[in-house]
Amino acid sequence: MSLIRLHDVGVRFDNTQILREAFFRLEPGDRVGLIGKNGSGKTSVLKLILDQVSPDAGTVTVEQGTRVGYFSQFSELDGEATILEVLDGLFVQIKAAEAELAAIDATIAADPAEAELDRLIGRQAELFEDMDRLDGWDYTRRIATVLTTLGFSEAHRTCAIDELSGGWRNRAALAKILLEGPDVLLLDEPTNYLDVAGVEWLENWFRDYRGAAIIVSHDRKFLDAVVTRIIEVENFHLHEYPGNFAEYVVQKQFRLKTLEAQFVHESELLAFEAEGIADRREAAKAASRGLGNQLAKIKKARTPRPVDQIVTEIYGGLHVKDVLCRVEGLGKSYGEKVLFEDLSLEIRRGNRIVVLGSNGSGKSTLLKVLTGEEPADSGEVVWAKGPGFVSYNKMLEELDDADTVSHAVNALPDSLAFSATKKSVNRFLAMFQFSEADLKQKIGNLSGGQKARVAMAQCLLSGASVLLLDEPTNHLDMSSTQVMERALLHFPGAVVVVSHDRFFTEKIATRRLVFGSDGAEPGEVDVRAA
Repeated sequence: MSLIRLHDVGVRFDNTQILREAFFRLEPGDRVGLIGKNGSGKTSVLKLILDQVSPDAGTVTVEQGTRVGYFSQFSELDGEATILEVLDGLFVQIKAAEAELAAIDATIAADPAEAELDRLIGRQAELFEDMDRLDGWDYTRRIATVLTTLGFSEAHRTCAIDELSGGWRNRAALAKILLEGPDVLLLDEPTNYLDVAGVEWLENWFRDYRGAAIIVSHDRKFLDAVVTRIIEVENFHLHEYPGNFAEYVVQKQFRLKTLEAQFVHESELLAFEAEGIADRREAAKAASRGLGNQLAKIKKARTPRPVDQIVTEIYGGLHVKDVLCRVEGLGKSYGEKVLFEDLSLEIRRGNRIVVLGSNGSGKSTLLKVLTGEEPADSGEVVWAKGPGFVSYNKMLEELDDADTVSHAVNALPDSLAFSATKKSVNRFLAMFQFSEADLKQKIGNLSGGQKARVAMAQCLLSGASVLLLDEPTNHLDMSSTQVMERALLHFPGAVVVVSHDRFFTEKIATRRLVFGSDGAEPGEVDVRAA
């Protein structure tokens, strides 16, 4: 019996089509990766299942008695209780069984009558079965493991949840839902606030999880390790691809080739039909042209773009020095905690430096020290004269809601929009999924993912020699991440990036700064506190 069923579902918001004729079934044990562009309808699918959105057509059915748990990147716990108290409260049934077992042990030790002893032993056996079924023998260790892996310090565990930052309340919500272990997990970008160790732990957690899951994620390596099939939301429909992400990539390529072949055949037939109509009715010429334009747009949308050529055209006129930044004896501490000290390195043309390490180890702080947002305790950062650096996160933070997308992207002082041709810039923005209508939109009307694309386009077109990126894939959809990767590979300057996205970092890295490492491998530099 399917746990969740979508049958011929259609959804519209404010006369905008989101889903049409959508069919989907979630079976016990399924691990479904739900992917698609920003705004394609992924979160709407989850909200349909949660009954937070009603379909305009079709039916959504959740099997009676199915426990559904939902986590999103915006989930946050609140309240005066500590996270330890909240998680401890999940195991009330187990704690009751423990208390009853302790009482039985005490009664048996008092040497009861034979009949009472038999009853106690029988009840004890039942409770042992309950504890096995509930996996209750080591729940305190499970709580400790989840909190440790998600980075909770002793201070985080013992203060009220309301005193935690939004990011920590978000992680607290993830800890809670994982320990609850519902029949169906709906996870919307669960890896966004995790470091690499946390993501790998979550992958291992799924190996023992017995329920089903629908996971919205842009983390390709995570999807590769966890899911058993991919559902892509595309052109208002749900397209299914069996297997993990790597298998999806191969199958999608074949599907695109098939669609292109079908289009060519259909186009020829329609061309003959248009000629016949034109012979009989002069008025049909306009309709015929409209049909041809529509077909051309469909083909353009479904055919892979010449990404590399577009990127190299944009960067053709960007000239970059050999040495862009020198870091000498850099050190930074917070109180007694030393994040890094005596750090020296050069940032050179062509460098793709990936900064790795656990949450709280100092990665983001290093980027802020490089930009001057945070003062260093010791050492110095010397930038080369000329086009300097640009910070993606600063760009994102400083977007003006009253500005238009077009002006925000094109009006930076040293923007490549002034040196490259308008055609090249427009092709580059189209590659980032910005249509003519999108470029006229106000920033304030955009979603979080769309704003992230604007900030990333600003960075890539900024004319700066060094790009500083802190978790740039967090709010980008998969297509935008892939475009960004190609752009970064062709970018003639240097890139310094903090990211937990292993697929992304493995693609672009030429050097690694590893915080908390016990030994550097080739291409790595240890950043260790003394």
